[in-house]
Amino acid sequence: MTVRVGVTGATGRMGREVIAAVDDHADCEVVFAVSRSPDGETVDGVEIESADEIDSLLVEREPTAVIDFTGPESAVEYAAACAGADVAFVTGTTGFDDAHLEALEEASEEIAVLHAPNFARGVQALLNVVGEAVQNLPGYDVELVETHHNAKRDAPSGTANRLLTEIEANGEFTERTHGREGEQPREAGEIGVHALRGGNITGEHEVLLAGNHEELRLTHRAEDRGVFAAGAVDAAAWIAGQKAGWYDFADVIAE
Repeated sequence: MTVRVGVTGATGRMGREVIAAVDDHADCEVVFAVSRSPDGETVDGVEIESADEIDSLLVEREPTAVIDFTGPESAVEYAAACAGADVAFVTGTTGFDDAHLEALEEASEEIAVLHAPNFARGVQALLNVVGEAVQNLPGYDVELVETHHNAKRDAPSGTANRLLTEIEANGEFTERTHGREGEQPREAGEIGVHALRGGNITGEHEVLLAGNHEELRLTHRAEDRGVFAAGAVDAAAWIAGQKAGWYDFADVIAE
């Protein structure tokens, strides 16, 4: 079965990568791609249409799933539109607040919704092992450093926040310290969090565990945005057969 994909934010960095990744996937095709400012542009031969037409496009083009890498407000709007049209929704957008997440969860009551801050398989492997590392090294200091390009909107990144959640769930930590300035000795139970922004760096995440005269560093480095797009397309293909509910990229990796 061919998976029919709709793409939002199609003229953005990730939108362009998603269109290319769909083209590389033998069982997928782009049936529409939208942008807030299409300006008659095409991406890899795909005409970019106005996001204002999303409701009619969902009905007329009958996508299997929509892939979204936009912003929190836009993602929530697109998810609601997909819920109204009974179309699965895959989003790698980050920076959601509680209200945004609640809106996405409401959509998941009607359709399959898959949200992941990172669609790299290596990041999923990192998420799988970081908790075990924390458990095996009780009392060790933990620092997390994430680095992205200078246009990255949210800090810490969505991936960093997921890593922090795993760390906190597996150790005795009381607070996150974002950067340090002045006289600020390390407190017991804190996790140091540092967000670096510069150039066109795709994405790096490193967790440092230090103690007992030793250190362990767990690092993931993405060298190309295409890895995220490919994972999102894999998620769209996987979610095509799923019932309404809330899903994660770990569910895709597991099969």
